[in-house]
Amino acid sequence: MTAAGDPAIAGGRASAAHGGTVAIAAADLVLASASPRRSALLAGIGVRFAVVPAHLDETPAPAELPHAYVTRLALAKARAVVAATGGALPVLGADTTVVCDGRLLGKPVSEADAVAMLMALSGRTHQVFTAVALVRNAIEADVLVETAVTFRELSVAECRSYWRSGEPADKAGGYALQGMGGVFVTRIEGSYSGVIGLPVAETYKLLCDFAIDCGLSRV
Repeated sequence: MTAAGDPAIAGGRASAAHGGTVAIAAADLVLASASPRRSALLAGIGVRFAVVPAHLDETPAPAELPHAYVTRLALAKARAVVAATGGALPVLGADTTVVCDGRLLGKPVSEADAVAMLMALSGRTHQVFTAVALVRNAIEADVLVETAVTFRELSVAECRSYWRSGEPADKAGGYALQGMGGVFVTRIEGSYSGVIGLPVAETYKLLCDFAIDCGLSRV
């Protein structure tokens, strides 16, 4: 078990052997996300990165398909931060959405909203789409990961209690796989880390394609 302060879990400051958050002057990459979960996963890969969140309107376009939606936002986040930082460093953007019956489930805004989302997922399999985009100057690349997640049957009382824990409030689909929400899940087909917000295998390959320094290159 990794301690809570380990960069692999907490996205803490980098050491010579590990990745983590650093001042932008010492970074090899900028992460265009305020998500502590994405920071933790990126730190675990061994990247030294700075965090500069992108602030965008994340409303889906009319009839926009899930894969197009997350890819558009991941690229838009990266492009926005490239513009804000002057493009001196490559920028990584990511976006995740949960889809049930063709409907995109965003972050719940109330207890009633969260309960409705979770009960829609109860006893069923849904899809989680995560796109990751890397932008450096005029060069752009992106990758999309789709994961199928199956929930056991839930009760309304469980859903209400879960909302009151505070965990679902900033999570797409109203649950955190890596937290208490993990007790709802009976099966995952695809990328565990993709459901959390950053598919590490695919992200690592993307970084390698751009020759960005990662932990394995320093071993």
